[in-house]
Amino acid sequence: MPTVTSRDGTRIAYESTGSGPPLVLIDAAGHFRANSSLRELADQLAPEFTVLRYDRRGRGDSADTPPYAPAREVEDLAALVTAVGAPASLYGYSSGCLLALHAAAAGLDVHRLVLLEPPLDPAEDSAEQRAFTAALRESSGEDTVAFFLTGIPVFRKITLL
Repeated sequence: MPTVTSRDGTRIAYESTGSGPPLVLIDAAGHFRANSSLRELADQLAPEFTVLRYDRRGRGDSADTPPYAPAREVEDLAALVTAVGAPASLYGYSSGCLLALHAAAAGLDVHRLVLLEPPLDPAEDSAEQRAFTAALRESSGEDTVAFFLTGIPVFRKITLL
């Protein structure tokens, strides 16, 4: 099984399938390759993309180096993108959406973002939700990502997972 080494020395296990532009699948916080629903998606995308599925740090076959910080998971993504070749597209599921956004905001060479079920309740009519929607319509992508990561209280809690 291939691995990459993150900036802090943590070994990150991954598998790659297919050929074409690179696409990294970022699973939810409690998932890893062996218990992930993203395997079927990877199989469907493999004819068009080089699809990377990986075990987030501290899960599955990947090592961990405390203390935890979202920035370290971004460094893990950077190592994966370097291994497969930038720019890469990122597909985030649940809390994986937050990591994809953190990576884009940190300047990782990201071609496209796909965000499935980010931890955001569209039915909630809060000031934060309205501001986020307005930011999507009116701001630059960078401003929207910054607002998403810092302006909505629930995201600050989830990024600590």
